[in-house]
Amino acid sequence: MDLNVFAKHPMEISENYIPQQTTFWANFKQRNGWNVQAFHLELSESDSLITYADMLILTQRIAPDATMAYIPYIPFEIPESYHYGDVLEQITESIKHYLPKNCLFLRFDVSWESPWVYEPERFDENGNWLGNPAPHVRELRMNFGTRTHALRKSGTDVLPSNTLFVDLNKRPESILQKMKSKTRYNVRLSERKGVSVRRANKTALPTWYRLYRETTLRNQIHYDDYQFFEALWEAQKKDPETKLELLMAEKDNEPLAGMILTMNNGRATYLYGASSSKNRHLMGPYRLQWEAMLTAQQNGCETYDMFGVSPSDDPTHPMYGLYRFKKGFGGHLFHRQGCWDYVFNEREYQLFRTEEQQMQGYHN
Repeated sequence: MDLNVFAKHPMEISENYIPQQTTFWANFKQRNGWNVQAFHLELSESDSLITYADMLILTQRIAPDATMAYIPYIPFEIPESYHYGDVLEQITESIKHYLPKNCLFLRFDVSWESPWVYEPERFDENGNWLGNPAPHVRELRMNFGTRTHALRKSGTDVLPSNTLFVDLNKRPESILQKMKSKTRYNVRLSERKGVSVRRANKTALPTWYRLYRETTLRNQIHYDDYQFFEALWEAQKKDPETKLELLMAEKDNEPLAGMILTMNNGRATYLYGASSSKNRHLMGPYRLQWEAMLTAQQNGCETYDMFGVSPSDDPTHPMYGLYRFKKGFGGHLFHRQGCWDYVFNEREYQLFRTEEQQMQGYHN
């Protein structure tokens, strides 16, 4: 296996279906204080090209004399016969001299499917996935056959490691029929009650943000400031290949729910969402999700990424409510491998890891 890596300008990367690996995202993260680099990767064997992709790497200061590097959702697939750890190690070894000298680790948000979904012992008698095993077991598997054994399972996942994909390659009525009966009923009930969804412009962003803050307070989760979403909105103007929609579900001009939807190369992603605590009987979030799917279809998308659920039907998980809601729309549950750190400075990394684990991520 041979890996060739070439540096390139972040605003010149090829577009793909992952919004976090686009010029739109590069521009957005630069506006939020990250340093952005880009590379072209080519993976080959016996002079035969296996796969290739352009990839963003983000770096940020995490201490006065230390930085971290982060790759959001690796933007290419590898053959099943290849060992994940080998590929991550080769990527790191090929690009580490481009990283700051005080970089403690390179964090990969690994978008590839978890290998543990194919282990029968990881399922209970009802067919529910029990999740990944303990981190040290996962590390043994990931580092097997690598030269440095430097890959560590991150204490937190930055982007969702579990999601639901809805197939949009069907007629709308067929998509509705694939939903659970209660979800389908709520979609139609919301329509009957007069809930409408509009494609809003930037003037609606303050209204959406109020719903978003209400949602984060209700669920006691981290929130980003208004300037964060202003930067997101402005960044999409620099990338015509990325479509960004602000969808608002309303009844009599009263906002019920809203979402920021991205569309890239055939995939739509439910990036950020919010809902009101009032008038929940109107089922605004159900109408909103359905309209997002129709909007995605109209824009040529074949897949809708619902972007974040609990790994299984587990009432104790903080994302269980999202699992119950989103599962009703008939999507396929997909388990990514989550974040992995290639460590350059073990001692300083462990100090950072201890501090980071005190702020556990929502997607663990």
